[in-house]
Amino acid sequence: MSEPKALPEPSATQPTSTRTGPGRLLVAIYGLFALAASSRAAVQIATKFHHAPVAYVLSAFAGVVYIIATVTLTAGSPTARRIAVVSCSVELVGVLAVGTWSVLDPASFPDATVWSDYGIGYGFVPVVLPVFGLLWLRYWSRRDRSQRTIRPAAGEPADPALPPSEVDR
Repeated sequence: MSEPKALPEPSATQPTSTRTGPGRLLVAIYGLFALAASSRAAVQIATKFHHAPVAYVLSAFAGVVYIIATVTLTAGSPTARRIAVVSCSVELVGVLAVGTWSVLDPASFPDATVWSDYGIGYGFVPVVLPVFGLLWLRYWSRRDRSQRTIRPAAGEPADPALPPSEVDR
């Protein structure tokens, strides 16, 4: 009789990167926004900075945030994901702060930024994108934690020789 074949490890059959599945769309949208915001800001700063310096600098900042989010979501490593969480959080706070500022004091924004009026010029994608980004990163964080937990197979006792810190890895 032949021996039964072992089932592959769950990590061998599941994707190991944030750029898989819905993450591909997220990376693509972040890449598009990185290109759009940074290009727009570069042209505006180079040609008419004196007209709306606050708006143009904020657009440049948004472009940098989108570039960081794109790169870190693409990399997908645990360190990159931590940086992506910071990037998406900064983005969300920025959209809410600049959106509120632009609504309360429109004179400060003679030209719109990516984040003005909560991203109305971009179909409100700038206010929704970081929420989806953070949810996707939360999914990956929970997934990583569940894969690090050592669970005994059915019918096997837990190994008392392992210290508690080894069980949670």
